[in-house]
Amino acid sequence: MQRLIPTGDPERPVAFTEAAEPVPRSDEALVRVEAFAPNRGETFLLENPHPDLLPGKDVAGLVVQAAADGSGPRIGSRVVGHPPLGGWADYVAVPTDALAVLPDALDAVTAAALPLAGITAVRLLRAAGAVPGARILLTGASGGVGHYVTELAAGAGAVVTAVTATPERGSRLSALGATHVVHDIADAPGPFDLVLESTGGSAVAACLARLRPGGTLIWFGQAGRIPATLNFFDFFAGPENATIRHFHYAGGPYGRDLGTLVRLVAEGRLHPEVGLVADWSETARVLVDLRERRVRGKAVLTTSSTR
Repeated sequence: MQRLIPTGDPERPVAFTEAAEPVPRSDEALVRVEAFAPNRGETFLLENPHPDLLPGKDVAGLVVQAAADGSGPRIGSRVVGHPPLGGWADYVAVPTDALAVLPDALDAVTAAALPLAGITAVRLLRAAGAVPGARILLTGASGGVGHYVTELAAGAGAVVTAVTATPERGSRLSALGATHVVHDIADAPGPFDLVLESTGGSAVAACLARLRPGGTLIWFGQAGRIPATLNFFDFFAGPENATIRHFHYAGGPYGRDLGTLVRLVAEGRLHPEVGLVADWSETARVLVDLRERRVRGKAVLTTSSTR
């Protein structure tokens, strides 16, 4: 089969190679990949790739071999999956507890945009607790996680203030339910009960200053790639006794949350934003465009199995 592997070349981050078809474990199904979506974390890893790096965590396709232990979808099922690696290929072995069956109305391209960003959003809001009526400040709202968090939180009754770099992106977030959209954290109409922060650097301290006393800041990323610095005495200026939590989405089976995301999309309650669809022969170019921020919304690559 064909597989995309890292090259270490920033202008051509991946290239095709011939590879053996995966041999699934007893609790894995073999999926013929129809579409996959790169994530920002994967683009970071491709800058200085480990020799064993096999990218590909967000896939949709067709089960061509069911799990030997009898778990999971049957042969012929259309699925969305979140394998640990290797999804940028003709075939990938996926643990059955990281798969969800797709309804006929949900296509592979849309489904491939769901896994990592969608699971992160669902688990982030679950970690935050009850959100109806909560005043939420969300940074990094222009990304995939930000879009899902905005729509899910607003749909649950939260008052969401989204921070985004451009008015263009802000209009989309308003359509998804954001009550306020600002382009500078200092302009956010706080104080907030909950801050969801994913950019790092100076944003963490700026967000803390907008938090109410006893509020919670959940730090779930560092997209700006700049470490944060906090001053202990800043807490006395407003957010006294606030809680700062670290959050990482990974761990436990993903299938249940994928099933929730699929159901919400099918019901018209969640709207993945796919900004670009291309054949996987264009993956190297698309990755460069993603790095340079020339793609708005999720990029989804379709494999030869869809032609």
